[in-house]
Amino acid sequence: MTRPGQVLDYPGIAATGLPPERWPAGFRRLRVSSRVGSGDEDFAAAAEAVMRWRMHRRAGVRFDTDAERAAPDVEVVVGLGVGGLRLHAPCRLVWTVEQPRRTGWAYGTLPGHPLRGEEAFVVVRDADGTVRLEVLAFSTPATRATAAAGPLLPAFQRWYARRTGRVLRRIVRDAREAREA
Repeated sequence: MTRPGQVLDYPGIAATGLPPERWPAGFRRLRVSSRVGSGDEDFAAAAEAVMRWRMHRRAGVRFDTDAERAAPDVEVVVGLGVGGLRLHAPCRLVWTVEQPRRTGWAYGTLPGHPLRGEEAFVVVRDADGTVRLEVLAFSTPATRATAAAGPLLPAFQRWYARRTGRVLRRIVRDAREAREA
């Protein structure tokens, strides 16, 4: 896991919970919104999948944590890749929200992560009942290797944000089909 006492290594801690104009300057920004369902039951299924890590684990990343549910200060290590090529990215949750129309969390990077910054995964239920996953992030490379990735890094981040939306849409659809069975 992570080493005790590690500190978040970027400015603007918890800024993904604020409007983007309040995010720190000098970081790449990401905002991807994916429709995942409609109505209260779809919102509840999506929110639970995000808060209990199911969306991330089904998206094909290793998501190591001792916590069963998202909460502030929970530490996670995200693993990307396979075998000896797996990249380990330590993070700490900086905020969570559980409201009738908005549920999710954000994590910030810890030393050893290939990026510096923050990423949020929030399920939103619009006034018309549409349920969306919003992925919000600001980041900058933390290593020479990630800096060398150039435009590939933001492309990968956008791909992953869209992938989590597709995965959550399937989770919601499966929950709906189980309710209707």
